[in-house]
Amino acid sequence: MKRAAAPLRMPDLAVSSPFRAASLLLGVLALGGCAAQKKPAIPWRTAVLVRPLVPNAAAVEASDAGIPDFEAVIPAPEPLTIARSSPARPRVPTPPPARENQNEKLEVPQIVPELSAQESSALQQETQQNLDRAERNVDVASRRNLNATQKDLASKIRGFISDAHEAGKAGDWARARDLAKKAQVLSDELVSSF
Repeated sequence: MKRAAAPLRMPDLAVSSPFRAASLLLGVLALGGCAAQKKPAIPWRTAVLVRPLVPNAAAVEASDAGIPDFEAVIPAPEPLTIARSSPARPRVPTPPPARENQNEKLEVPQIVPELSAQESSALQQETQQNLDRAERNVDVASRRNLNATQKDLASKIRGFISDAHEAGKAGDWARARDLAKKAQVLSDELVSSF
């Protein structure tokens, strides 16, 4: 007895769609090959030897015959102008003002507070005490051998003393007292540094 061959069955479409997609992808990759392994159209070893063809001069002149010759005309730049909001200064130096006595100091007007006679005498007395003490300390320091810092301090004290005398002569006893107090404090510091 002969048996009849069983017919081949095709798989269902719902079951075979992932199988078909995978097989299609593998087929495309197998037929297309790897892009990194493809050989270039020109071998790179001989690519540096390739030179472009230079057209001959007659062909270039014939092709340029129909092109008009345009020359660029660039105008010269205009000179820069400076806009001024005020007139230009004169270039002549002004002469210095003439003084009758150049050695004499200019008198600067000072504003002096008005004090009563009692306040003025109290300021004079305090100024004189501070000046006496500062001058005594400077005299003691001048008999000593001073370093550079002490000499500088002594010159500042002398400056305050002379300024205090000038302020007293001008009648500004409040300023004279302040300057004398500065001289006295600095002179005490100078004497204490020995």
